[in-house]
Amino acid sequence: MKITGVETVQVGEFGNLVWVRLYTDEGLIGLGETFRNPEATVAYVHETCAPYLIGKDPLCREARMRELSAKVGNHFNGFPTRSVEVRGNSAIDIALWDLDGQQLGVPIYRLLGGRTRERIRIYNTCAGGSYNNKLRQGYNTDLVSRDVPLDAPIGPCEDLLMQVHEPARLASELLEQGITAMKIWPFDVFALRNDGADISAAELRQALWPIEQIRGAVGDRMDILIEYHGLWRLPAALKIADALREHEIYWHEEPIWMQNFDDLARYRDRVRGRVAGSENLGTVPWYREVFVRGALDVAHFDIGWIGGVSEGQRIAHLAAAFDRFIAPHDCTGPVTLIANVHMLAAAPNALVAETVRSHTGGFYREIVDRMPAIESGFIRPLEGPGLGAALSPDLLARSDVRVRLSGVRSA
Repeated sequence: MKITGVETVQVGEFGNLVWVRLYTDEGLIGLGETFRNPEATVAYVHETCAPYLIGKDPLCREARMRELSAKVGNHFNGFPTRSVEVRGNSAIDIALWDLDGQQLGVPIYRLLGGRTRERIRIYNTCAGGSYNNKLRQGYNTDLVSRDVPLDAPIGPCEDLLMQVHEPARLASELLEQGITAMKIWPFDVFALRNDGADISAAELRQALWPIEQIRGAVGDRMDILIEYHGLWRLPAALKIADALREHEIYWHEEPIWMQNFDDLARYRDRVRGRVAGSENLGTVPWYREVFVRGALDVAHFDIGWIGGVSEGQRIAHLAAAFDRFIAPHDCTGPVTLIANVHMLAAAPNALVAETVRSHTGGFYREIVDRMPAIESGFIRPLEGPGLGAALSPDLLARSDVRVRLSGVRSA
């Protein structure tokens, strides 16, 4: 089998996402995905990756990715992540796994060793329908504060607004759907206001309010995960950790600047509950450092930012060697989620799957032709070959779609 064409797909409405399709002379098409810095990523894929990939055997997956990382692009060393090159390589890697599974007629989880479980518990990241999929100016995502009053009732699954204004309602709705874990970020507003350096007693009370509301409404039936987005410095993070001790937080994600290994180890020693990371810095060298230092409990990496399924598999094996768990990140796109679920189905040390109900029930279904089944708080991997899904024909027919092709679609 040979690669004949490399294609990128963008859609105006979901401008933060880039899809990569690899065409082959046997008619198979591999699908990958990445996120943020879309124009630069597309340029890298076509200027650097496509000339190398065209004519190569996609089934020599490890060789292709080693050459892209070490020879064709830059030689990445240290803790590389989220660069344009790594994003582009990540999408290509996912597409290569998709092609491998299609050629063999098996799902990706079979390539990873087969199932270790039939289904995976999910948690709901409490974002809204447009969270992360839009290109934005300034701060790169949505941020909501109770200081700004609502001008209309909160609609269905607008969980970013609900986590801030109606957290008890949100927790009750999720429990009705069988979802028993939820992730919120009530401290971010104050981190950005104070540059992560401090949080006042009044601000701390405001940030604790949603957690108290959730506990008051549903008690211990809901696991609460806190996302800090790596915005805090250690002294303030420890102050927050002490205030949260009585609330039985399930995990603390990206609590400080995650490149500060000694600070992270000090935080891990002090906080009650798991520490998770890092969608920001999570490659194998970074995980080696945090595991050796005993600074992390859950590997929360994003395969669209760290090198694809290949790097995710290496991290899963490394985590298992340190008796730690994986819980891949997805608040981005459906291909990432689909690949995550394949990895989680195969990994003995899988903990939980990140999902966003406004995404899985919303725009994800506009992008791909199949989605993993979610029922009663659990998700199951797709059973088709490779990823088990492709870009929807309706998506490709949209007026705001942009397609760029290097090479040809078939020989």
